[in-house]
Amino acid sequence: MWQAIADRGKRRSGRLGKLPAGVAAFDALRVPSRHPKPFARNIEPKIYGRVGNLEVRLARTWAEIKLAQRLRYQVFFEEMSAVPTRLAQFRRRDEDAYDALCDHLLVVDVDKTKPGRPGWPERPKVIGTYRILRQEIADRGPGFYSAGEYEIAPLLKRKSATHRFMELGRSCVLAPYRNKRSVELLWHGLWTYVRENRIDVMIGCASFEGTDLEEHRMALSYLHHKALAPEEWTCRARPGLGTTMNLMPMSEIDQKAALRAMPPLIKAYLRLGAYFGDGAVIDTQFGTTDVLVIMPVAKIDPRYFEHYGTPTETKSRIAVDA
Repeated sequence: MWQAIADRGKRRSGRLGKLPAGVAAFDALRVPSRHPKPFARNIEPKIYGRVGNLEVRLARTWAEIKLAQRLRYQVFFEEMSAVPTRLAQFRRRDEDAYDALCDHLLVVDVDKTKPGRPGWPERPKVIGTYRILRQEIADRGPGFYSAGEYEIAPLLKRKSATHRFMELGRSCVLAPYRNKRSVELLWHGLWTYVRENRIDVMIGCASFEGTDLEEHRMALSYLHHKALAPEEWTCRARPGLGTTMNLMPMSEIDQKAALRAMPPLIKAYLRLGAYFGDGAVIDTQFGTTDVLVIMPVAKIDPRYFEHYGTPTETKSRIAVDA
């Protein structure tokens, strides 16, 4: 089940075609080279875990973030059906203003990492990534990326006094590394980050490949009937963008067929106990049908804690070499 980012559904859990209006104040960040505060150089990375030749850690330099952007471009634009802008095609990087504000979780192949020149850091072989935006950063101006497709402000207003939110996005793994070991390591790092930062709720958009609702009618209807967020957690698609996920009655749904039709990432979130927002959104730029994932940490199925630790744990469980 943890091959959540393999095959069709691995692209990103918090990715939109347009930026929310609040990002207008961050226009300077649209050009990555004008990043306002450079990342530190030559510091020890914060390693969350290691299995064999792979380790998971946070990016520590702007150069490492660029490597994650190149990986995202390779997966989203070269392998999948997303259409790049001319600038993205020229740079061969998937990048936007949020990259300068987010933490970037990396899975690195240490056996293929290249040593740096004298005075320069090494050049890691980045084979997997997740982009993370904490609520306290989003609240300083840009807001959450998902707000471009879903009305999440009412949810934040209801819950922010008692819950800390975090948005996930831009998740992908390089094709040769799409196996259980790589994906579990990526999620191990993500779960360690959640515990260290005392996160209560993870949110973000996940995608079905293609924009034909008829192709996804059974899977979307299953999410609507079985995993729609209750009223206290609900988020609705923005007016004019959303379309109903209730495309067929539950009595006509073949549960096994519906699950088989879901991208692995969406199926993984579902099995963890996630809720889904009300309505799907067609993203013509990326050629996808998006759904909003709402995952309260306290609701995650306890069976998975043995892999990633309980919500109250503060010490990272470091994976050992297999």
